Amino acid sequence: MQNLLPEARTLILASDVVTSPKMINDAVRQIEDHNVDVIIGTQIIAKGHHFPSLTCVGVVDADLGLSGGDLRAGERTFQLLHQVSGRAGRGEKPGRVYIQTYMPEQMVMRALAANDRDTFLEVEAKEREKAGMPPYGRLAALILSCTDEMKLDLFCRTLAQKAPRFDDIRILGPAPAPLAFLRGKHRRRFLVKAEKSIAIQKFLEDWLAAVKVPSFIQLKVDIDPQSFY
Repeated sequence: MQNLLPEARTLILASDVVTSPKMINDAVRQIEDHNVDVIIGTQIIAKGHHFPSLTCVGVVDADLGLSGGDLRAGERTFQLLHQVSGRAGRGEKPGRVYIQTYMPEQMVMRALAANDRDTFLEVEAKEREKAGMPPYGRLAALILSCTDEMKLDLFCRTLAQKAPRFDDIRILGPAPAPLAFLRGKHRRRFLVKAEKSIAIQKFLEDWLAAVKVPSFIQLKVDIDPQSFY
């Protein structure tokens, strides 16, 4: 940045730098008063701000959110990039958006380049229906965490052995959660996939009733999870 625009006045807008409402308001005021030339930010600048003089937006590693096995990764990536793209050219001056991606053929990126939200949503819905994923099917996540990785894996194997067997219900896992180590604890995940007509809560009740969860292991059950981490 200093080499390309040595005279530019920069401002960083990130949650680990701007830590209070007052700091956010001060930063916004600097931008509105034209005391900033380049804004370097994270997701917090993607929505809720109107800067009429902002004419150029660049997104680095825009496809990062597409990894990690999150069912809603495409939807969330499209939403975020669409929002941040909308920051450019909101006033009388036209805007331009640059998106860096290693997967230009990916449907999310193609839809963004074409500004075609409807086609993206249609393709996304068809893919979910084909795979039996929500809203066309049911999912439940079991997240188990423990400070002792060996004890955690041993219990996960026991829990897997106790799972009821049905042709219309699949159990995926146990496998390391996408955030496999968090706040000093190792984490494992089961995903239960079922048809929409299945009473998945009843299945989980019967399964978990067959095994006693040790006090040193934390178990969380998430029906139709919004987050896969």
